[in-house]
Amino acid sequence: MKAIGLTRYLPISDPESLVDIELDKPAPTGRDLLVKVEAIAVNPVDTKVRAPKDKVEETPRVLGWDAAGVVEAVGPEVTLFKVGDPVYYAGDITRQGANSEFHLIDERIVGAKPKSLDFTHAAALPLTTITAWEALFDRLKVSAEGKDAGKTVLIVGGAGGVGSIGIQLAKRVAKLTVIATASRPESAKWATELGADHIVDHFEDIPKQLEDAGIPTVDYVLIFNDTDKHFRAAAEVVKPQGGICTIVENAQPVAVELLKAKSAAFHWEFMFTRAMFETPDMIEQHKLLSEVARLIDAGTIRTTLGRNLGPINAANLREAHRLLEEGRAIGKLVLTGF
Repeated sequence: MKAIGLTRYLPISDPESLVDIELDKPAPTGRDLLVKVEAIAVNPVDTKVRAPKDKVEETPRVLGWDAAGVVEAVGPEVTLFKVGDPVYYAGDITRQGANSEFHLIDERIVGAKPKSLDFTHAAALPLTTITAWEALFDRLKVSAEGKDAGKTVLIVGGAGGVGSIGIQLAKRVAKLTVIATASRPESAKWATELGADHIVDHFEDIPKQLEDAGIPTVDYVLIFNDTDKHFRAAAEVVKPQGGICTIVENAQPVAVELLKAKSAAFHWEFMFTRAMFETPDMIEQHKLLSEVARLIDAGTIRTTLGRNLGPINAANLREAHRLLEEGRAIGKLVLTGF
């Protein structure tokens, strides 16, 4: 089968950083599905895993943790899906990724593809949607039934992949007042169209901008961009007994002592946790993706596809990595078909 992989971890400008390869078609066992991949999306985690380092893989490593496709075969313990079912999912970082014609994935972290979306638009959703959903509803314990309606959330990185779906979940599902950060007119327009009530610039003084907007403090802060840069501002603006959740690893110590006087909570969100550790509630991601498909088909939220870069091949995948490393992508980058 066709795939895109690597054996060395190189700068994306190097044509050997991601290459077209041929691999044996795998066979499903246990609760695995074998999915014929129709479309993939690219995320910052792909670029971080691929980042240059002194390591050589003995066999090609395949990246990619966002896919939509059709179930080709099922393992003997599968109960949730059957051959021919269209699905979408984010995957498991401890296994081979989805940048291949066929891919093995545990059914417990797979959802039925939204009926109203094609594979391209569906592939844009899983990883970022799981991340935003878990951050908002599992970590910060915001009500997914709207019981916290009217409370406020600051979303740092509103026009990125996670921010794009996070704005929609916060506004249209949780019924929160949403302040999103964006630094360019086009990203501000995108965030506003998705439901943000207010826009602030994350390159400027965030607490001052919130003060000027008449919203000096917020109930929740979601940091979807640069924890090191934004944590102190988040700690300053979060309300007493509020909560902060970040998805971005830190390079410097996080000054959590700033939260003590406020009795404010600090959470990490990493959407691969359930699959990595095979937690007892691993199937919650299947349920989550099923609920998101229902919300999509009902018109409550929409896909966050920003740009389709064309067929799935090494050249287009390298371009997607390059765009993400520049940090200026709006929405999700998707590739479709081999």
